[in-house]
Amino acid sequence: MAILDRVSQLVRANVNDLIDRAEDPEKMLDQILRDMQSNITQARAQVASMIAQEKELEADFNQTQQLSGEWHDKATRAVTAGKDDLAREALRRQRDNDESSKLYAQQLDVQKQAVEKLKEQLRLLESKYQSTPSQRDTLVARQRRAQATKEVAQHVSVLSPLDPSAELDRMERKIRSNEAQAAAITEIGDTSYDAQFRELGDADIEQELQALKARAGQGESAGALSSGADATETADTTAETSTTSS
Repeated sequence: MAILDRVSQLVRANVNDLIDRAEDPEKMLDQILRDMQSNITQARAQVASMIAQEKELEADFNQTQQLSGEWHDKATRAVTAGKDDLAREALRRQRDNDESSKLYAQQLDVQKQAVEKLKEQLRLLESKYQSTPSQRDTLVARQRRAQATKEVAQHVSVLSPLDPSAELDRMERKIRSNEAQAAAITEIGDTSYDAQFRELGDADIEQELQALKARAGQGESAGALSSGADATETADTTAETSTTSS
């Protein structure tokens, strides 16, 4: 028995799971509306039938009341005519109609109460049905928002290798790498330009150095010539002095 119970429970669980997954809230709400409409139609038919029964009971009650009165009149006329046997029979029939009238009155009272209860239930059902379409639209909108949110969450949580956001990040990293390489090449180019300018600057220095040496050499030659002229002049002056002394 325990195994059969477990198997039965497993079967019910699987069936319920299939039903839950196959259940579409929007379609279920539409079906609920159709069921409510069908229930209202059935309730109206039942109320109409109960009202018809009430009318029949009321007619039977009125008829027995009327017959009771007629047999009472007949009993009175029979007594007046001195026909006691007819009077007794009329009184018995009057009594039978009075008893039937009492039964019909009881049934009619019960029937009226039942009709009032059914009418109240019908009014409640119709009132509920009138407010259901707007509630249905609200629930459908909530279901659609929930489904859309669920789908978005599933796409976000399960990212594929070709996910657009991942590709965007990869492209950004690639662009940053290209920017860094361009900056490095620019920096290297600036250094080369500096070296070229330094080479140009060194050439100018060499030229200035050669010019300085040339000027220095010219200065030494002029000094030597000036020293030779001074020595000649000194020698001439000495000779003239010696001649004069002689």
